[in-house]
Amino acid sequence: MTLAPANGKPFGLQLPEYPWEALAPYLATAAKHPDGVVNLSIGTPVDPTPALIQDALKAAADAPGYPTTHGTPALRQAVVDWFARRRNVPGLSPVDVMPTVGSKELVAWLPLLLGLGVGDVVVRPRVAYPTYDMGAVFAGATSVAADSLDELDAGTLAKVRLVWVNSPGNPTGIVRGVSELAALVAAAREIGAVVASDECYGELGWGEWDVENGGEAVPSVLDPRVSGGSNEGLLAIYSLSKQSNVAGYRAAFVAGDSALVASLVNSRKHAGMIVPHPVQEAMRVALGDDTHVQAQKALYRRRREMLVPALEGFGLTIHHSEAGLYLWCTAGEDTWTTIGRFAELGILAGPGTFYGEAGNGFIRVALTGSDERIAAAVQRLGGQLGAKS
Repeated sequence: MTLAPANGKPFGLQLPEYPWEALAPYLATAAKHPDGVVNLSIGTPVDPTPALIQDALKAAADAPGYPTTHGTPALRQAVVDWFARRRNVPGLSPVDVMPTVGSKELVAWLPLLLGLGVGDVVVRPRVAYPTYDMGAVFAGATSVAADSLDELDAGTLAKVRLVWVNSPGNPTGIVRGVSELAALVAAAREIGAVVASDECYGELGWGEWDVENGGEAVPSVLDPRVSGGSNEGLLAIYSLSKQSNVAGYRAAFVAGDSALVASLVNSRKHAGMIVPHPVQEAMRVALGDDTHVQAQKALYRRRREMLVPALEGFGLTIHHSEAGLYLWCTAGEDTWTTIGRFAELGILAGPGTFYGEAGNGFIRVALTGSDERIAAAVQRLGGQLGAKS
């Protein structure tokens, strides 16, 4: 039986196919490798969730009542302490913090929850995580790709209500410095737009941004050097998925502008968008412990140091990639040609075309493989130095 609405309009949102489905034939090719596939196409953690986080989840498993949408006071204080200790954001109020069911759901629903709709413009980076566009679609707003508000004409600029910044960026790994972020915040405030900063790779800086090796911490949009000491119009989004290997927990949070956070809390109460209490407790414990974060980062640092020369030896040039879990590479050819050459070696990479037109010609190689799989990828790339079809 096929449902036939009275107005003739089919049920369901008419959305584009989820882009990762296009990788299926390349995965099939890669899977034929006698030593198995090395899947470096997605950034899902593969290392164990630290024991102290698992223990916290188990200890909070007796949770017969409904959790709080706003987050427990203890969790919100842990977020505040983390911002002060790790992100150079002192004085944040626990009232201005709220846990979310992972960061992706907030990215997808934020335009709608902020009240955006037809005629409103959402600005996202030129090379960007596709969910920024989908958030605009869900709200009925228009998504525009730009790395600076200066790129927009006056007519478009007048309609901008939300500006996304992603630093460190996915997929490019680019880091926006204090002066660049401050300029973006000032420009957005001039037109009355909200700045939402997706900062989920903030602990994973390399080179000049590698704190453990004497570098500078990746700046947050809530850093007083960026915000000017006021969080008005600013939201920072962070996820524990990468730093703590808890992608399966869906553990993230948003913080910033008091009025905006209060509105989000109220809307989410109505919608039942609540982080389970055991997950809130696991987040609280994870945010209070830096040791496991540094240990995990050391694993990624080692894997990165293995992959960089192997990719370059294979004929790729790495752009940006100064932070985060990815290497943004080009072989100077069509994206899918490179994806195909990797698949023939049993390696699956992420197509740059998934991240906007500006991603054509690039691939994204994730650091999220086990030591054994990363070593296998390095060996395979080394055996095919510079080979192009």
